[in-house]
Amino acid sequence: MLDPRPHLGEPPALDLLNTRWMEHGPRDLLTDVAGLRIWLASAELPGASTADERTLDAVLTARTAVYDAVVHGTRDALNEVLERGRIRHHLTETGPAATPEVADPAWLPGWLAADNLLTLLADAPDRIRRCAHPDCVLFFYDTSKNGTRRWHSMTTCGNRAKAARHHARRT
Repeated sequence: MLDPRPHLGEPPALDLLNTRWMEHGPRDLLTDVAGLRIWLASAELPGASTADERTLDAVLTARTAVYDAVVHGTRDALNEVLERGRIRHHLTETGPAATPEVADPAWLPGWLAADNLLTLLADAPDRIRRCAHPDCVLFFYDTSKNGTRRWHSMTTCGNRAKAARHHARRT
């Protein structure tokens, strides 16, 4: 099945948050193992776990922790997810490598998303944004040159906002 979400291609942490969206009411991709399977394929996480109930539970826990860290600035739940794994640095024949090590494979996808949030926060925390459209719940990482992107997509939310402003001016 194809990924039904309206916005794809964000870094793993934000892509995990974007498994919830609004489309004729609230939608959630991660309500079952089939949705988890879609997300795992779409997110292209290296060595991602098998899609099963244990992995789904772990990913939902990680999604809540990432959301709370991004929206509320809380750290405890994210740190609990991060405690489940580590990055092992080593030297290979082709050069330096970093390999994620997570004791329970069910936690690997959620752990990778949580670890990715740390990278985003270290690189440019102010570039992690929620779409400015009042009816949208999606997140994006602003990669625009001047850092002023406001919508997850100019063709959907940006266009709706501009159309609403135009309508307000004409009435």
